[in-house]
Amino acid sequence: MDTQLAKDIIVSTLTHDLLRYVIGAGSVFLALNVAFAGPLRRRKIREETPGWPQIRREILISMRTVLIFAANGIAISFGAVFGVLAIYTDVASHGWLWFWVSTALIIVTHDTWFYWAHWLMHKPRLYRLFHKTHHKSHNPTPFTSYFFDTGEAMVQAVFLPLFVVFIPMHPLALMIFIMHMMARNVLGHCGVEVFPARRDGRPMFDWMTTVTHHDQHHANARYNLGLYFTWWDRLMGTENPNYHASFARCVTRQKTLTGRSTQDTGAAI
Repeated sequence: MDTQLAKDIIVSTLTHDLLRYVIGAGSVFLALNVAFAGPLRRRKIREETPGWPQIRREILISMRTVLIFAANGIAISFGAVFGVLAIYTDVASHGWLWFWVSTALIIVTHDTWFYWAHWLMHKPRLYRLFHKTHHKSHNPTPFTSYFFDTGEAMVQAVFLPLFVVFIPMHPLALMIFIMHMMARNVLGHCGVEVFPARRDGRPMFDWMTTVTHHDQHHANARYNLGLYFTWWDRLMGTENPNYHASFARCVTRQKTLTGRSTQDTGAAI
């Protein structure tokens, strides 16, 4: 690898990871928490609105996460150049069917990785080392999405290189995965229920986590450990028993904005 290519990879990866956080978290915050805050007030999960001191703290710590994620991306790019990772550039070599199967596979596998890593990080000893910082934002904002301890950021980052060591992935499929991951992560912390509901008030796509689902985790960390899907929480009995009732209050316009339900709150670990 020549020096210029290495420099280009480093600069472009750092820029991409920084912009992904700034644009992803910033645009959702400006849209849902500022521009449309009035129309979406009835879908706001909690009455309280986090102040600037919390947001500033989240942004500052998130810059460390950006650097860790960028270092991981640089390593992946170097691995692809040297042929260490199973990244291919010609779709025809594996076909479009595999392209979409691999995209779905990495999302499902990442959800599993996240659930069990998250479960472990809530064990008392590991919690203090890996996950305590994230739960300092008891009432999250879109900027909470990267508000990690160093250890947690590394655990989240290492999934991708481990996956592409074994599973052939096209760069576009990886981009779809990364953008999906960022969108779901930011929305999960936005504090406004944006997911659609059925007429009876239950989530239209009940196999997917909603904003309410993850917001309840920040209120009561014993529950709702999943990232994209609800099936691990339901299989392992870690879904908040008040989840559907809380979701319904946000989407049926019968909610009175009196703050969190006492059923939703609890200890941090």
